[in-house]
Amino acid sequence: MNIAGYIVKRILQTIPLLFLVSIISFFLIRLAPVDPLAELKLNPSITQETLDYEVQRLGLDKPIIVQYGLWLKSFVKGDLGYCTTGEKVSDKLLERIPNTLLLTGFVIFFTWAVGIPLGIVAALHWRKPIDRILTVLTSIGMAIPSFFFALLLLIFAVKTGWFPTGGLTSYNFSEMTAFHKVLDILHHLVLPVIVLFTISLSGLQRQMRGNLLDVLQSDYVKFAKAKGLSENKVIYKHALRNAVNPMVTLLGFEFASLLSGAALTEYVFQYPGLGRLILEAVMKSDINLVMASLMIGTIMLVIGNLLADILLKIVDPRVEAA
Repeated sequence: MNIAGYIVKRILQTIPLLFLVSIISFFLIRLAPVDPLAELKLNPSITQETLDYEVQRLGLDKPIIVQYGLWLKSFVKGDLGYCTTGEKVSDKLLERIPNTLLLTGFVIFFTWAVGIPLGIVAALHWRKPIDRILTVLTSIGMAIPSFFFALLLLIFAVKTGWFPTGGLTSYNFSEMTAFHKVLDILHHLVLPVIVLFTISLSGLQRQMRGNLLDVLQSDYVKFAKAKGLSENKVIYKHALRNAVNPMVTLLGFEFASLLSGAALTEYVFQYPGLGRLILEAVMKSDINLVMASLMIGTIMLVIGNLLADILLKIVDPRVEAA
C-alpha cells in the first residue's frame, strides 16, 4: 500500500473514535442534573438573545438524543456556542491551542534530542557506571509527580526571581521589539518545559535503552559481527535503525500524555494553554467550552498518533495499516 492510501485509511479509522468520544462526553455531561446554561444566566452581560440562541442551538427543550444531534451538527459547522464569559468558544480555542502546541512542540523536540542519545549511551555501556547513573536519574524523573515538581520550580522562581512565575508574556510585551518578544516568550516557557521535559525524558530514555539492548542481543547482529563488520557499522547501520523504529510509534502516545500532563502544569504556572482552559471550564461548569475543548483535545491526540503512524510507514515501508 502506498503512503497516500495508508494515510487515507488511517484517517478513516479515526472517524469512529471521534464519534465515540463525542457520544460519551456529551451524555456524561448532559446526564448531570445541572442546567447547561446556568452559568450563562448568572452573567449579567449575557443578553437574552444569546440565551435564546443557545437554547435553540442545543435544543434543550427536546429529548437528549435530539440534543446530541443538534450539538454534533453545530460542531461540524464550527458553531461552538458561547462561554460563560460571553465570548465565543471558537475564539477562546483559537487563542489557547497555539500556546499548547508551542509548549508541547518544545517538550517533544528536547525530549527526543536528549532522550534518544542518552538511551543509546546507556545501552552501549550496559551495567557500567554511566548506565547505572542514568538508570537512577530516570527512575527519579519517573517517580516525581509533575504537579509537585511544578510547585517546587514555582517556589524556586519566586525565591530567586530568575524566571517569570506565570503566563506566557510580560505586562509590557506589546512595547517590546520583535526580538525581545521572542526572548520574553522563551523565558516564560523555561519552567513549564523543564517540568514536562523531565517527566517525558525518563520514559523515552529507558525505552530506547531497552530496545537497543534487545536488538544487540539478536541473532542477525551476532551474525554481522561474526562476518567481520566493524562495531560502529553493526551498531549504527543495522542495530540502531531497528531499535528506533518502535520508538516512532511512541510519538503519538507521548503527545497524548503531554496534553494530559500539561493540564496541571499549565494550571500551576498559569500558562494560557488548552489544558488549563479545560480545567477552568470544568470548575465553572462551562458546558460549551468543556465539550469543545474535549473534542479539540481528542482531535489533536488523533493527529499526533496519525503523524506517528505516517512517520513509521516512511521509516519502515513494511508496515501496513491494521
